[in-house]
Amino acid sequence: MRLILVGPPGAGKGTQAVHLAEHYKIPHISTGDIFRANIKGGTELGKLAQSYMDAGDLVPDSVTNSMIEDRLGQSDVGNGFLLDGYPRNVDQAVFLDGVLKAKNSPLESVLELSIAHDEIIKRLSGRRICRGCGASFHIHFEKPAKDGVCDKCGGELYQRQDDNEATIANRLNVYTEQTEPIIDYYKKAGLLKVISATGAVSEITAQAISALK
Repeated sequence: MRLILVGPPGAGKGTQAVHLAEHYKIPHISTGDIFRANIKGGTELGKLAQSYMDAGDLVPDSVTNSMIEDRLGQSDVGNGFLLDGYPRNVDQAVFLDGVLKAKNSPLESVLELSIAHDEIIKRLSGRRICRGCGASFHIHFEKPAKDGVCDKCGGELYQRQDDNEATIANRLNVYTEQTEPIIDYYKKAGLLKVISATGAVSEITAQAISALK
């Protein structure tokens, strides 16, 4: 199975990627993991990416593309892969098509986790973290016994800066502008399958497996 997982921040891509990769016995390839591995390993691409990040700039497509191409050349992708977080735009999607065409291993499916933006804001903005032990709670779905107090250690619960509604709305705008166009790109290619990203994790996984048959 050669698969891409797409969806807005908060749709649960990371969680579903783990379950689907395990089900299909394929590697879960996350751009975040690739960046960290290259930077930690001191590769030339890692050093180049770090130089952009240190300057506060976005890592250009050319560097990200090269890292992906290198990762897809490794031996564990022989039976397929699951890409999570890449491609992020149509240019990257076109590049990926070229890499896979050269390997005679085209994509088989692109799975979109669909969820309304207001549900994402509710899901992400309700998260609270303990300052003491780092435990995670949710004001709607996993409430602490006492508001603002950790059940585990009694520490103060707080909302992370990137979980406030303004930050989440900005992340969703970036997704709409930069990443949503790839959904139309893959739809035209006949590869897109769409499932709902609401419900229990196991139910969503079952939907995904059924859609990918």
